[in-house]
Amino acid sequence: MSYKVFFVEDEIVTREGIRDNVDWKANGFEFCGEAPDGEMALPLLQIAQPDVLITDIKMPFMDGLQLCRIVRERMPGAKIIILSGHDEFEYAQEAIKLGVTEYLLKPVSVQDLHNVLQKVALQLGQERQEYKALQKLREQIEENRAALRERFLFKLVAGAVSSAEAVEKSQSLGIDLIARCYLVVVIRIELPDPLEQFDYCEYQRVQQIVAGLAENNPDVFLLKKDMEELVLVIKGNTPEYLQEEKDLLLALIQRQVEETLCKLTIGVGDPKRRLTDVHQSFTEALVSLQNAANGHTAGGHSGLRAELLKVDKSAVEDYLRCGVKEDFDAFFDAFVQPLGETALQSPMVKNYVFMDIVLATAKFVDELGGDAHRVIPELDTMETVLANIKTLEQLGEQAHKILGNALSFRDGQANNQYAAVIKQAQEYIDRHYMDPTLSLNRVAAQVNLSPCHFSAVFSQETGKTFKEYLTEIRIKKAKELLRTTTLKAFEICYQIGYNDPHYFSHVFRKNTGLSPKEFRLQVQAA
Repeated sequence: MSYKVFFVEDEIVTREGIRDNVDWKANGFEFCGEAPDGEMALPLLQIAQPDVLITDIKMPFMDGLQLCRIVRERMPGAKIIILSGHDEFEYAQEAIKLGVTEYLLKPVSVQDLHNVLQKVALQLGQERQEYKALQKLREQIEENRAALRERFLFKLVAGAVSSAEAVEKSQSLGIDLIARCYLVVVIRIELPDPLEQFDYCEYQRVQQIVAGLAENNPDVFLLKKDMEELVLVIKGNTPEYLQEEKDLLLALIQRQVEETLCKLTIGVGDPKRRLTDVHQSFTEALVSLQNAANGHTAGGHSGLRAELLKVDKSAVEDYLRCGVKEDFDAFFDAFVQPLGETALQSPMVKNYVFMDIVLATAKFVDELGGDAHRVIPELDTMETVLANIKTLEQLGEQAHKILGNALSFRDGQANNQYAAVIKQAQEYIDRHYMDPTLSLNRVAAQVNLSPCHFSAVFSQETGKTFKEYLTEIRIKKAKELLRTTTLKAFEICYQIGYNDPHYFSHVFRKNTGLSPKEFRLQVQAA
């Protein structure tokens, strides 16, 4: 890889001598231009955009230091090599302030320049590699962010987050959800003839149309559930605005989709006043979608009703508290089977029913003091699990597995004398992690165990040492503050229970692979 170099020197003999005698190519450079002074160099530099500028200091009209100031502002990534006949401290001092890469005293030999060029080429090569790595990291971060946004929006429409959690999580993901009203639209993409072969390109084309229109509107958030179904969450200050915005957006979508081979079936929910009611609008949109697919009007006698999509959560809770695995079939037949094949024709409806069961189970595990993600590992791969549920039987198999895990955990907790103790200890740590004097001895005293006994029990029950758990809590809070505030690292250090900023930085890097500053810059870049 070659880099471009530009040379500014008012002495024509020196300029031509260096230009013609330095082996630019052998040192990894392309000589892209020259000028006799800074004033004449500027427009040429603007065109050439060199990687390296070599310039004399003493020149008429505009000297080298003035030129360097302008180049540093306009081309901050360029390397600057100064040639000077002046061995005076103020020149070198000014050059350092300007971020000059090399400062050579005249007379300069060809070998001197070769050595410097080789050194600069190595720096440029390393910087380009680092830049590429940073770009790749940014792309990965953006991909992860997009996936996290999708997951968050899915939980929002499924009713799996509280309003406070929704606001906090949305802010960390760069989503501005705050509004007075919300409305959900579900769009199903289909080919006109169901017997036609699946056309990935056409489906993707429609998704891109919808995504493009949604991205242009800050009040619309898109969830790509799968290739065939999309969900739009629209926010606004009045129900009337939502209806107008929805009508306009759907008209634009329909108009552009007419140019494709696909057709759309659309379901619309009613406007809601609260974030926690978004899932109700989603349920209504599913009903509307299913009615439209079946040829029924929203108020038609044989249309679906919203209550058909709801699992009796109290029945799920009763089964979890009192039931046994052998009773699952009876429970499923009584409370899920009645939803019927008609209600479960839509993938989104199946997902909604399944999520009702999963969320009720996760809540039950949490109330028992357990880690829902450990008891129900499917929570971390929910998109994949949902994608694999095609029939009522498959829904039953997955529900049986998840409820069975919860029952096993429940039975194990009944025989675990330390479950309540560990939960009490964790809650105490979560409330006092910002106290730098918090210690294992202090927490042990809170739960009436000796420090040695508490340490052994805590590690056995949580899979982590006391110190690991406390550090995890503090680092998690530090990451949140770095993302959501302008607090300096040392201020965050004191807020989360550390007295030494250097030690905090060491612990943060050990746990994240980045310093607090690098972590914040990474987030800003994304």
